[in-house]
Amino acid sequence: MPLLLPRKVLYMKQTPFTQKHIALGAKMAAFAGYNMPISYSSINEEHHTVRNIAGVFDVSHMGEFILKGEQALPLIQKVTTNDASKLKNGQAQYSALTNENGGIIDDLLVYCIDEHKVYMLVVNAANIEKDWNWIAQHNTPALEGSGEVVEMYNISDKTALLAIQGPQATAILQPLTDIDLLNLKYYTFAKGTFAGVDNVLISATGYTGAGGVEIYFEDKDGAADKIWEAIFTEGTPKGLKPIGLAARDTLRLEMGYCLYGNDLDDTTTPLEAGLGWVTKFTKDFTAKDILQKQKADGVQRRLVGFELADKGIPRHGYEIVDDAGNNIGVVTSGTQSPTLGKAIGLGYVQTGKAGIGSAIFIKVRDKQLAATVVKMPFI
Repeated sequence: MPLLLPRKVLYMKQTPFTQKHIALGAKMAAFAGYNMPISYSSINEEHHTVRNIAGVFDVSHMGEFILKGEQALPLIQKVTTNDASKLKNGQAQYSALTNENGGIIDDLLVYCIDEHKVYMLVVNAANIEKDWNWIAQHNTPALEGSGEVVEMYNISDKTALLAIQGPQATAILQPLTDIDLLNLKYYTFAKGTFAGVDNVLISATGYTGAGGVEIYFEDKDGAADKIWEAIFTEGTPKGLKPIGLAARDTLRLEMGYCLYGNDLDDTTTPLEAGLGWVTKFTKDFTAKDILQKQKADGVQRRLVGFELADKGIPRHGYEIVDDAGNNIGVVTSGTQSPTLGKAIGLGYVQTGKAGIGSAIFIKVRDKQLAATVVKMPFI
């Protein structure tokens, strides 16, 4: 009788590197509909590799949209909170999509490829369809009274993406390209040849706080194999290793970076999430009036970072209480920090309890674990 696999296994998507992960013995699991590497060795070992040397993350599951046309910038300005008009060619910015109530549809990166005409949006894998539909909904001939619509292309399925992160990342990769990686400024990018593959976009961005770059390219004519092999041929003797998504999570959490679906969602606003710095009221965007009022009135809850004094690991969904046991919030992310050797987390708490140094408690079953609100990043 043939083996019947669970439906979720049968329909998991693969990246161009999935078979390489399996061949390397990675622990694989479903993530955002893809069969992704969670870890290759231990999370702590992979975490320290990135903090101290460099590691390679396969993040090809992320979504990429190209927006083209004279109305591309007005459309981006309408649906995102940050001011994309400030972007020049070769610059990127962090931003957010907001719904009619001011909730965060997604956080994303906006890349300016040809000023006022061509942009690339990089969105979270689980939100590709939702984000695409939201942007398309606002792509109407009435935009700016132009009578034109923006050309939109979803290039997610044909775009491969590797994040090479760590203090030695650019030095390791520099021999593979003529692009000056060592002097590529934070949140800028360049296009060129990498490992013999043309039209590769290399961006000084990442999700670890350890430095490094992200490499976007179209997976055709064996490009993925060429780039993967070149990176590890060059990097393995220098300590470069493949890294799974588990260490990516501990790395981002040490920096206080938000994860959509945990720390951000359709019910949390940018101001509550500490993203006022990417919310520009100098332009019009969806729910601007609601967020302006929230800013004027003050938020009722805030996303904070905290460290545990007691032993235990804070998990997503755990209740946050005061010393009397009254509910004051909820944990959104938590882990044992490999760098600090202590438990850390993010969570929304009532504004009155959100100040640095505030004593809070994480409710774990019948215990209340003592914690303190601290300044982020944690390291």
